[in-house]
Amino acid sequence: MTRRRGNLRWLLFVLFVVVPLAEIYVLIQVGQVIGAWWTVLLLVLDSIFGSWLIKREGGRAWTALRSTLQSGRMPAREIADGALILVGGTLMLSPGFVTDVFGILLILPFTRPVLRRLLTRVVAARLVVVPGDVRRPGPGSGGSVVRGEVVDEP
Repeated sequence: MTRRRGNLRWLLFVLFVVVPLAEIYVLIQVGQVIGAWWTVLLLVLDSIFGSWLIKREGGRAWTALRSTLQSGRMPAREIADGALILVGGTLMLSPGFVTDVFGILLILPFTRPVLRRLLTRVVAARLVVVPGDVRRPGPGSGGSVVRGEVVDEP
């Protein structure tokens, strides 16, 4: 449990401290090379491209999800694609070039399968229960058991 908290602290540190500092650094560097107004224009064009890409790939993912559900199959791949497109779209709409690169990687159809496999591994590792790794007390585990009676009233 403490290992997960430590990982979460590092993740939050990276998300809220390192990423914004990297964004500022990259924006300053790009602004020095091409100029401030061109940098702002590039950010606006990048957001417009991101919006178009989200609409296109999100529509495809939605169509695939509906098709899978209508055929009666489990839509695991389609749900993962939708989640990746949602996160990628959020990154694309935030200002900055670093987050835009990660957003594009999450949205593009030829990079998404690699990231989908990574997402599947992470989720599976969190969902798999190892026998004997029970953390909740229950009967026979030394936890308290409350005896009672169920009354079914009309």
